[in-house]
Amino acid sequence: MGRKLLYPRDFGLVTAGSGNTTHVGVNYNNLRIQGGVYGAKGLPPGLSDSADDCVFPNVSVETEYGSKIKTKARVPLMTGALGSTIIAAKYWESFATGAALVGFPIVVGENVVGVDRQSVIEKGCVKKAPELDRRIDTFLRYYDGFGAVIVQLNVEDTRNGVAEYVVDKYGDKVTIELKWGQGAKNIGGEIQVSTYDYAMFLKERGYVVDPDPSLPEVKDAFDRNAIRAFARHSRLGYTDLRSEAAVHENFMQSVDYLRGLGYERITLKTGSYGMEGLAMAIKYASETNLDLLTIDGSGGGTGMSPWNMMETWGVPSVLLHAKANQYGQILANAGKNVVDMAFAGGLAREDHLFKALALGAPFTKLICMGRALMIPGFVGSNVEGVLKGEEGEAIVDGELVRRDTVHGTWDKLPATVREIGHSADEIFAGYHEVQNRLGKDEMKNVPYGAIAIWTLADKLAAGLQQLMAGARKFSLSQVDRSDIVAANRETEEETGIAFITDVDDDKARQLLMS
Repeated sequence: MGRKLLYPRDFGLVTAGSGNTTHVGVNYNNLRIQGGVYGAKGLPPGLSDSADDCVFPNVSVETEYGSKIKTKARVPLMTGALGSTIIAAKYWESFATGAALVGFPIVVGENVVGVDRQSVIEKGCVKKAPELDRRIDTFLRYYDGFGAVIVQLNVEDTRNGVAEYVVDKYGDKVTIELKWGQGAKNIGGEIQVSTYDYAMFLKERGYVVDPDPSLPEVKDAFDRNAIRAFARHSRLGYTDLRSEAAVHENFMQSVDYLRGLGYERITLKTGSYGMEGLAMAIKYASETNLDLLTIDGSGGGTGMSPWNMMETWGVPSVLLHAKANQYGQILANAGKNVVDMAFAGGLAREDHLFKALALGAPFTKLICMGRALMIPGFVGSNVEGVLKGEEGEAIVDGELVRRDTVHGTWDKLPATVREIGHSADEIFAGYHEVQNRLGKDEMKNVPYGAIAIWTLADKLAAGLQQLMAGARKFSLSQVDRSDIVAANRETEEETGIAFITDVDDDKARQLLMS
């Protein structure tokens, strides 16, 4: 439904109001956006400060990040790392096509080569990587200069020579991403496999597999159906290092090596580690002129991060992000370079976009979303599965199409979807915009999940434009920490954002007495 979701339902039949009047604890909900009464800042070229020009559709939400080479994005979004999990693989066509059409970065997560049974790795050198190629090529098909495809490395990827393979085949078309430790979660990187042969394949390829399929008793238990699945884990990084100085040296060597391979754009992903780890990530990324540092509050994943880890591990997003800004300011005040940042961790709405960009300003250029950008991919695939095969298969454009090829799970459209329409052009609010972009003939190649992602991105962009217009900021570079206020004293103390009624109180008193 796109932009319609920015407004209350059933317009003309109901009244609506907000219950957001009590603010308890420290979280993004307890940051509020501050409006303005006069003025307009950051007007795009060609616009005046007249009321006719200062309307929300004229707000620019384009952004860019990078050190020497700037990467542009039409909206301040990027995906989280979509790696070797089955979810990422099944819906990649929707995710990558949607990202390319909208124009925001997408991250190919860890282990994609290692878990691909068709890939060929010889003596630490990738010779063939069909799944990774599919991931990259899908994005590049519709890439038009906005966004980027980022390939992430972990311990196993480094051992397998993924960086060498990617730069040799794709050159500067791909950005490479290092991971801090094991990324957002401290022992993340898991998948579940349900066949013994695949579990043994992963074991022989060097992964940690639990339970160990090479043990005779495990094989016997699997044959008797007492064990039905295996979990594959990745390794921690830097376990052989004993000091921050040693990590610093190792990190510098890694970046130098990647530069030597020919990578012009390098990024770093860190999670909700403690303050030392956060400061290390910011300092090292800044010193090496990395293009982007993604700081993830670790609230989610693509399906196999241990549940209790998501619930209980690490520093919550708003605290982590507030500290990231403080540490960036320390470097900036010392006259040093500060890496561009992206914030992640439970962010899903347009107000989250505004608040996180403001909290991290001037360093934050993008907001990283995981599930929020994946969900429309799932929904679109479900719709496509129904429309392209009520009985599981159908003839579309002269070709047999099966529901399972798009990984749809619905047997029929639910009533909530049927209320909107019965065909793709009726159901998806963004359908015709995508068609205008690509033409009618090319639409048959676009996954419905990608159209749904476009629709969500348009809704987020419009909502962000409205919030920015209310703050009288007409370009993202103008959004700063003065645009948000703390709704309770605890949030003020932890984030450094001023309490709501203290902001401009001195000006108000002077005005009353003037």
